[in-house]
Amino acid sequence: MNSQDVILGMLLKGPKSGYDMKQKFQSTFSFFYDASFGTIYPTLSKMEALGYITKESIIQEGKPNKNIYSITPSGREKFQEYIHSPMESEVYRSDFLMRLFFGEFVDKAVIIGWFERKIEELEASHQSLSTGYEQFIHHSSPTQALCAEFGMEQLKMSFAFLKKGLEKLHNLEE
Repeated sequence: MNSQDVILGMLLKGPKSGYDMKQKFQSTFSFFYDASFGTIYPTLSKMEALGYITKESIIQEGKPNKNIYSITPSGREKFQEYIHSPMESEVYRSDFLMRLFFGEFVDKAVIIGWFERKIEELEASHQSLSTGYEQFIHHSSPTQALCAEFGMEQLKMSFAFLKKGLEKLHNLEE
């Protein structure tokens, strides 16, 4: 999976601007995919050159022109290749877990601080996802709802682990 595959999938629902796509990456996809404006716009240019999408410039008064992207038949075919290809292994990176792995080199108080900040971060993420889910569920497909539910369950599991880990750290002898 790459940004091109995700963008083609978004465009299957209808034409979108680069800004619309960035909003989708920052909200709906934020739990399981990340892309910046620095990734989106070069990818859109490449996809247009490959004939997977077309671009229509909308002239706006008092604002920069707005580019609206649409998927082409070739883009639909490319997306179908992706969606029917074998699934890739998931890549998981965690600065928190890497630091925890090397936690023997810092004071227990530092590690406790990491746990407390991570717990706060997960609480905020879960709240945001739950709120978004309540708004999103009414106009989502069953598979989209399952993605959101997976994210919420994973956050709950991580939260429970962190609470248990924090308790263990508090109980460790100095």
